[in-house]
Amino acid sequence: MSINQQQADAAIAAARKAADAIGVPMNIAVYDDGANLKAFLRMDGAFLGSADIALNKARTAALFGFNTEALYDFVKPGGTSPGFDRTNGGLIVFPGGVPVKDAEGRLVGAVGVSGGMVDQDFEVATAAVAALN
Repeated sequence: MSINQQQADAAIAAARKAADAIGVPMNIAVYDDGANLKAFLRMDGAFLGSADIALNKARTAALFGFNTEALYDFVKPGGTSPGFDRTNGGLIVFPGGVPVKDAEGRLVGAVGVSGGMVDQDFEVATAAVAALN
């Protein structure tokens, strides 16, 4: 089962609320379990260049089912898979992409957030996912 529109809308609303709380306009993307865009919001004032980053964070988390930063170990200097981040049209390997899983632990989608510092992006993305649990 994939994330539905009601869930995608709830994730966007929760992320927006979290971004407002820290005073950072964000780009927020929600993808389904097939790595397809389900919902997107570019808050007023969010960096235009961060839109693509948010989309790629969500897509990366949806493709692999891990938080995006978990993939850094593969591509870091001395990692096992140099160049891995250049596959699949470009992957993001820093915080801000979080998979959404159902009660049984199955991947149903992902959220990607960009516009602040990476810790802020992660905070907003996890707020979005938490709203679905």
